[in-house]
Amino acid sequence: MTEQQIKDTLATVKYPGFSRDIVSFGLVKEITLADQLVTINLQVQTTDPEVPEQIFKSCQQALAQLDDTLTYKVNVDVQAPAQASGSTQSAGAGGKSGIPGVKSIIAVASGKGGVGKSTTTANLAIALAKQGLKVGICDCDLYGPSIAHMFGADEQQPSANAQDQIIPIKAHGITLMSMGFLLSHDSPVIVRGPLATRYIQQFLRQVEWGELDVLLLDLPPGTGDIQLTIVQTVALDGSVIVTTPQEIALIDARKAIAMFSKVNVPILGLIENMSYFVCAHGEKYQIFGKGGGETEAKRLKIPFLAAIPIDPTTCEAGDFGTPIALADTNKSAPSEAFHRASKQLMEVMEKDCPQ
Repeated sequence: MTEQQIKDTLATVKYPGFSRDIVSFGLVKEITLADQLVTINLQVQTTDPEVPEQIFKSCQQALAQLDDTLTYKVNVDVQAPAQASGSTQSAGAGGKSGIPGVKSIIAVASGKGGVGKSTTTANLAIALAKQGLKVGICDCDLYGPSIAHMFGADEQQPSANAQDQIIPIKAHGITLMSMGFLLSHDSPVIVRGPLATRYIQQFLRQVEWGELDVLLLDLPPGTGDIQLTIVQTVALDGSVIVTTPQEIALIDARKAIAMFSKVNVPILGLIENMSYFVCAHGEKYQIFGKGGGETEAKRLKIPFLAAIPIDPTTCEAGDFGTPIALADTNKSAPSEAFHRASKQLMEVMEKDCPQ
C-alpha cells in the first residue's frame, strides 16, 4: 500500500454538497504509514457538525475497499472558518485571506446563467459608488466575460506596475478587472479547470486594487472549480444571490445558496431580476411568475434586497457601456430599484459585517 493509493481512494470522497473531492479541496493534510497502521489527518473549516461527520463516514467507507490487513485511522480537525472583513487579514486555517486594501469582498452569484447576474453586479457597483463607496469589480466569468463591455471599456488594456502587478481599468468611477480586457471580441477562452483557477487567483492577488470599500466578485454560473477556488481561498464577507421569479431559476439559486452555506459564507441578500414588466399604458405584467424570489428569501430567512423590473433601457444601457444605475432614479424604475438594492445591502453589511 502506498500513500498515493490512499490519496487516490480519498479523492473519491466528495465534500458534502459539492462535486469536488476532499483531496483537491485541500482537506487532506497528512497521510502516514507505520507498520499496519495508516493515519490520515484531515482539516475542515465549518460550524456545521454534520459536515465533518459525513466526511469521516465517507472516508471510512472508501478506505474499507482497500487492503483489509491494515488499520485505518481518520482524524478530522474541525476549525472555525476564517473571519472575513479587513484588508490586512492574513491567511487563516485552510488558506483563506483577504485582499490588501480591500475592506469587504462580496460574491455575486446565481447558480445558473441568463438571469442578469453581470448586469446586476455592474449596477450594484454604480449604486454603491453613488453612496460614496470606493468600489471594484472582479469579473470571474472567464468564459463569458461581459463587465468590460458593460462599462464601455472593452477596448482598453491593463498595464503593469513596477511590482509586476496588473493595473486595473477604471470606468464610471469603478475599478475593473476582466478577461474581456485581455481578449478581442471574438477570441474564446479555452482553458481547463486548473488554469482557469490560476487566472482567477491572478485577478484577485496580482492586481493593484488600491483602497476599496467593496470588491464585488461577478461569479460564473454554476458551482464549479472557479467558485470553489474562491470560497476556499478568499475570505468573503458574504454573497448576493440573483434569480428570476420562476421556479426553474430558483432551483439553481438554491444550489448557490447551499454552496455558500456549506463553507459558512453568509448570504447578504437575494435580488429578483426581471421581476415584472410595465407596459406603456402602466399595466404590470408578471412575465416569469410572481414573487418567487421574495417568497424564497422569506423561506430561507435571508434579506430580500429588491425586485428589478424588465425594461429595454437596462439592456440598451449595458450595450452602450453606461449601466442603467447611472440614470436619474426619478426617471428610471430599474435605476431606482438598483439603488434601493444597494442601500438595503449596505444596511445588511453594516449590521452583519462591521469593519
